[in-house]
Amino acid sequence: MLEHHSLRRDDQGWPTASKDWWDTKTKECQEFKKLKWGPPEYLDLLDHCFHDVAVDGSSAFVPGQKEDEALYEDEAQENEEEEQDLEGTENSPMSFSGYKRASSTSTRSTTDSPIKKRQSPMLKVMKQYLNMSATQSAQRNLFLKKLGSKKETAEAKLEDAIKKAQQLAKQAGLDESSPEFYAVSHICKDEALIKFFINMETAEGRDLDGQLDSSDEEVLQLLNEDAEHENQVMETIFFFGMYHDTYMHKNKRRTSPESGHEWVMRNIADETECYKMFIMTPPMFYRLHDLLVQSYGLKSTSKSNSMEALGMFLWMVGASQSVRQVDNRLQRSLETVHRNFGNVLKCLVKLAADITRPVDPDFKTVHRRLQCSRFRPHFNDCIGAIDGTHVEVVVQNDKKVQYLCRKGHTTQNVLAVVDFDMRFAFVLAGCPRSVHDMRVFNDAINKYKERFPHPPLGKYYLVDSGYPNRASYLAPYKGTKYHLPEFRNSGMPRGMKETFNFAHSSLRNVVERAFGVLKMKWRILLKVPRYPPAKQARRIVACMALHNFIRESKLMDEHFDRYDRDEHYVPIEASMSQPRTGDMDRLDEDRNMNEF
Repeated sequence: MLEHHSLRRDDQGWPTASKDWWDTKTKECQEFKKLKWGPPEYLDLLDHCFHDVAVDGSSAFVPGQKEDEALYEDEAQENEEEEQDLEGTENSPMSFSGYKRASSTSTRSTTDSPIKKRQSPMLKVMKQYLNMSATQSAQRNLFLKKLGSKKETAEAKLEDAIKKAQQLAKQAGLDESSPEFYAVSHICKDEALIKFFINMETAEGRDLDGQLDSSDEEVLQLLNEDAEHENQVMETIFFFGMYHDTYMHKNKRRTSPESGHEWVMRNIADETECYKMFIMTPPMFYRLHDLLVQSYGLKSTSKSNSMEALGMFLWMVGASQSVRQVDNRLQRSLETVHRNFGNVLKCLVKLAADITRPVDPDFKTVHRRLQCSRFRPHFNDCIGAIDGTHVEVVVQNDKKVQYLCRKGHTTQNVLAVVDFDMRFAFVLAGCPRSVHDMRVFNDAINKYKERFPHPPLGKYYLVDSGYPNRASYLAPYKGTKYHLPEFRNSGMPRGMKETFNFAHSSLRNVVERAFGVLKMKWRILLKVPRYPPAKQARRIVACMALHNFIRESKLMDEHFDRYDRDEHYVPIEASMSQPRTGDMDRLDEDRNMNEF
């Protein structure tokens, strides 16, 4: 690529070019001359300045890549920790689910949440004991400090007394080696020690209620024993408090006439209600349940079985129910709801790795959509379409700039490859909105090339005007009517370019229709649920796995049937979240694809 444009790289890896190349590039924009002599100044300071703002690609996710098992681990307070992870999201879009707003004031701890258990008496006792222990520890440290200070002062006085006694003995004519001289020094030392311990006992003995001995070693031993005893008491109270809160201090037992499992089974038994609640027919529900149990590790637990967990998940992603609404309706704790959601999500992400791929990896057959006279034989080698969409997410304030779109919302940029059966053959989710569509596209075909369904030689995908013409990726003519609503408003196409763009747009709209079905069925993609960013990307992938599963089942489905009846129908859900496209630079295009 560099050689084609007369570019080279120096020893440090920076691009270099000839004078003629720079003269051509800087005719329209003189600012480009700043880059002629190397990288910008203070590059290290710029890296430091934009360290938490620039996107590094770590948030992107493709089905089939190595999963972090810790993402799905359910902890005792997962429902509260997920809210704390998003603390400080007051500028992100508010949740439409109705039970909380995206503000830091809505984040509560385990003990003061009004929906959680009330604060137990044992917690109050533990707090009082901790305060008392802290006060005693401070008094003990102060006493030890005073004890050490007085000991140093007394030792200094003792040393001065001995020196004075020795000077008097020398003045009296005693020899330093004589027994009399040693006796004088020893007697002075004993008298000073006696005075020191008497003073210590009378001055500081009251601090421990008369329990101090006249020996500082005994005092230190007593203090150590007191601290050890206090630690044992605190440990005992701590474990007793945990036991009390877990097994003794409980909320009032729920007395619902219908359990969560009974509610799920009742709705499955009614075909109409099943489609309303779970967005699929009963046969499809049972088929999906059996597949997840047999092949992807969905299991029942002591609190809820696999049927209830799957129904709970489908109700949450289909009708966009909040965790607390599910908790209230199915009479399950928040922890159980989160645990079931995470377990089913994990299984569906594994399913997505197997189901979001081409049905025919070699693309040997021509799709029936391309066999009509309108497209045959010019588009016989077309194998699908590529486009992106935006899905709103909730992020922390320090990540808001990365995810902010032109409408003022925080969104993810999701890239998808769609075949002419409206199946997703590839998906790259998790990229922040600030990432350019071309970077997402280049990451898909390069960074995730092992998962990306590259077109064989001679085959190609359809892309819109936001992408350049490249080998195996065919874009429309730039600067000419392209989108179907434009032709509906101004009549049939005229001329070669408009005719080609009309046929191109009629085929490529399959990706917009696929996004339309996806977002009409799984309304959670139109809302803003408060999940960690990694889980938000995986719920998109899980919904696409459900989309493909329903499409491949060949069973009756209301949403897909509507799109099959009208191949030009694109709902407002798809058009509202489509990224704005602009014409790419002609220099980035492939000459052979332009001629084709």
